[in-house]
Amino acid sequence: MKTMNWAIIGCGDVTEVKSGPAFNKVPGSKLVSVMRRDAGRAESYAERHGVGRWTTDANEIFESDDIDAVYIATHPNTHAEYTMRAAAAGKAVYVEKPMAVNPSECREMIEACNRAGVPLWTAYYRRALPRFEQVRTLIAEGAIGTVRAVNSIRFQGYREGSWQNQPELSGGGWFFDSACHTLDWLDFVFGPLEDVQGRATSSSKSANEDTVVATFQFPGGVLGSGTWCYDSKFDEDRMTIVGVEGSLVVSISAPRPIELRRGNHVELIDAEDPQTVHQPLVQTIMDEWNGVSSCPSTGESALRTAKVLETLLSDVRPVSSRR
Repeated sequence: MKTMNWAIIGCGDVTEVKSGPAFNKVPGSKLVSVMRRDAGRAESYAERHGVGRWTTDANEIFESDDIDAVYIATHPNTHAEYTMRAAAAGKAVYVEKPMAVNPSECREMIEACNRAGVPLWTAYYRRALPRFEQVRTLIAEGAIGTVRAVNSIRFQGYREGSWQNQPELSGGGWFFDSACHTLDWLDFVFGPLEDVQGRATSSSKSANEDTVVATFQFPGGVLGSGTWCYDSKFDEDRMTIVGVEGSLVVSISAPRPIELRRGNHVELIDAEDPQTVHQPLVQTIMDEWNGVSSCPSTGESALRTAKVLETLLSDVRPVSSRR
């Protein structure tokens, strides 16, 4: 087995439990260095997670011969910059979602990694998370018959001061940061979203999108729709997959039991998420690194999701040049 030495650029909150520990939990993988601009926080992270080196200068990571891959966990506004620098240094790249602030940057990242001959993976970890793999298995085994439609609903209160509502950092609002998980997973299960249409509005609280509605379809004829509101007085998170013999209900953001409905019967299927939710996807990266299989979340798949986001948000922001 080939080993893979990792570095993290941007060791913020998301890396504490959800992602960072994965690089030492997966066999053959090792986290050897972390970077954060705040020296005290970088040193503290390294000490708490047993990482041998820390730095405030990303160049130290790019210039280190013992680092094979870089996990970029900064805000989306710097994903493209760090990805292209990592690629130029010959490092494999695993970048947080959303992949970048627009499709144009995504394409630049893909082209940079292709030129350098290094892989580019994205952190849409639901493509490997056991709970969502259970849903895929149920669909494949015919638990609800032929799938006809998918509907996603997400309501959430406005979160004052969150970086997700600072477009100079996030590239958009909460929809841009979180609904991408839903859209990407649907791409994975049913194929690329087609005939995407929607409307987006902004409230007086923020210039970012806070309410979005969408319709789309998939290559096999499955129809899709969604309603997202991030200025709500209550929380709700539900995706319903409708088949001719039943339906499946799954939460995108919380590890709740999967609901399998057939007629008047409802079966609750437990499928807990691991504590470090990135671990299954990092395992697929290691499998690809060793020539066993391939990671299902790539720059190309994330670009498709970026295009869908851009289409749905065209009411509230300019559309970038498309290729």
